[in-house]
Amino acid sequence: MQPEPNKFSLKKRLKSFTYAFNGLKGLWKNEHNLRIHIVLSLLAIGMGYCFQISTTEWIIVILLIGIVIAAEIFNSAIEHLADFVMPNMDNRIGKIKDLSAAAVLVVAFVAFIIGLVIFLPKLLPTVF
Repeated sequence: MQPEPNKFSLKKRLKSFTYAFNGLKGLWKNEHNLRIHIVLSLLAIGMGYCFQISTTEWIIVILLIGIVIAAEIFNSAIEHLADFVMPNMDNRIGKIKDLSAAAVLVVAFVAFIIGLVIFLPKLLPTVF
């Protein structure tokens, strides 16, 4: 009797974490924008701690950090795939890469605006 090919395997599940962490290590090493996002994320976490933001505000900040970093990871994956599929310059691939980068920009900009909504009243309490 042959084993089922899709049978659950704890060993395979744990191995998948290895692949994911390898991806994160590669991102940290090669993607400068990810480092900027991490630094700004740490700044937001530090400000949240200093200003003792509410639980709801913490959830929003943490969720936005995750979304921005995930968007950067998707952007990197799309860029690497595009470079693999079309190693030579191609306007169509360039447009795909531009759209992917634009998605990160939009998410980061929205996160920044929400950060202002959360932190500006704490930074400038007399104005708000």
